[in-house]
Amino acid sequence: MDNRIKDLREDRDLTQTQVAKAIGITQRKYSYIETGTQQLTDELLVKLAKFYGVTTDYILKLSDKQFNT
Repeated sequence: MDNRIKDLREDRDLTQTQVAKAIGITQRKYSYIETGTQQLTDELLVKLAKFYGVTTDYILKLSDKQFNT
């Protein structure tokens, strides 16, 4: 995801473990997703967008707008 997921996490001063627990996956799986080793599923994309309060398009880099207006 070109570090957008990582940037969101770091901007909120969260650890990978905290985010992984919040969205129901292991820290290892979250790390793989954050680094692009594992592909982000639609289900996890939606969970991350809800968790961070941003649009899925923002996470996917389809838009630079974080929020719907």
